[in-house]
Formats: sequence, C-alpha cells, structure tokens
Amino acid sequence: MKKILGLIFLMLFLVSATKWASPKPESFHSIEGTWELESFYSFDGQDITDTIPKADGYRQVKMYSRGKIMWTRYVPDEPNGRFGYGSYRITENELIETIEYGDDGMMKALDTMRNFTFELILKEDTFSQITLDEEGNRTSSENYKRID
Repeated sequence: MKKILGLIFLMLFLVSATKWASPKPESFHSIEGTWELESFYSFDGQDITDTIPKADGYRQVKMYSRGKIMWTRYVPDEPNGRFGYGSYRITENELIETIEYGDDGMMKALDTMRNFTFELILKEDTFSQITLDEEGNRTSSENYKRID
C-alpha cells in the first residue's frame, strides 16, 4: 500500500512539475487565409519614407493554406495577369516563400531566384512583407489586409 501511495505521489509531483517547467510558448497570429495588397512603403534603411497607394485597377491577392502559397496580380495596362505558386513558412518575424511555378514572366525570374525571405510584421488582419538589402536594411514593403 505504501508503494502504491508513494507511486501516486511521485506521479502527481512529476505532472505538476511538468506544468511548471513547460512555459506556454508565445503565440502569434496565423498568416493562413486570403490577403489583398493595400499599399507599398519605401524605407530609408529603417524608417518609412513614403507610402505608395495601389494604382487604379491594380489588384494583387495572396492565399496561404497549409504551407502553400498562391498569388495573383492584375495590372490594367498589362494584358496578361501574373501568378505564382509554391510553399511558405513563417517564424515570429520572417516570411519565407519558395515559388515553384507561375506565369511565363515568373518562370523566367525563377531561373535566377526561387526563395524569397522577407521581414514579417503580422497582425490579426494585416501584414507587411518587408524587403531587406544585403546589409539587412529595409528597402520596401508590400502591405496586405485580410479579406477572408
């Protein structure tokens, strides 16, 4: 009987110690869903220097789902739209997209670059993907709002 009580006490102690020793990781918002481009920012290396709205009729949408990304863009003066498809992953402050295929222009660009890493500022209903130069300075960003 003493052994059983001792075993139960030991199990309770281990369970309670596990709860105290394993802090809950900080959660951050999910990028899963459908997003529409709202504007662009220009940076001076760190700070925003200009906000550039979309041109009339310009539309760009990104969809993120279970590790996959699909984006499409329509520009009124261009007869063909643009699109790309691939995979993505995020960390607390990075968005990494690997584009696998897309329209003709995208396929030509993929000959030189397939992996795109951005600084990520992700909130519940907005996100910005910020392009950094070789030294890590901010150059520009695309700013999205959630549409689903």
